[in-house]
Amino acid sequence: MTTLSTHVLDTSKGTPAQGLQITLKRLEPNAKDLGVFTTNSDGRVSEQLLAGDDVPFGIYELTFHAGDYLRAQGTALPDYPFLDVVPIRFGISEDTHYHVPLLLSPYGFSTYRGS
Repeated sequence: MTTLSTHVLDTSKGTPAQGLQITLKRLEPNAKDLGVFTTNSDGRVSEQLLAGDDVPFGIYELTFHAGDYLRAQGTALPDYPFLDVVPIRFGISEDTHYHVPLLLSPYGFSTYRGS
């Protein structure tokens, strides 16, 4: 069964990023909006983003609304912040668990395939 999860850490504060909005889309095959999620107090989305035996292999995109989150935290950002919306595009080609974490600060981010 293919599953997808994520979590976000605010590396500028050293804490989980609570209240960050994330959107999920499938781009290929058959583009489709799959949901809008918000991180909990642990910086995670409480439910699996994708789960089931019928998750199609393909290209997906998680979009992290970093600018909105950072502003809500009281972070001073310029009118045109360096990071506002952070899209992570990735492929699902195996029937297994995919974990896509985001390490975030106002001027940088990192991601990897987690476990």
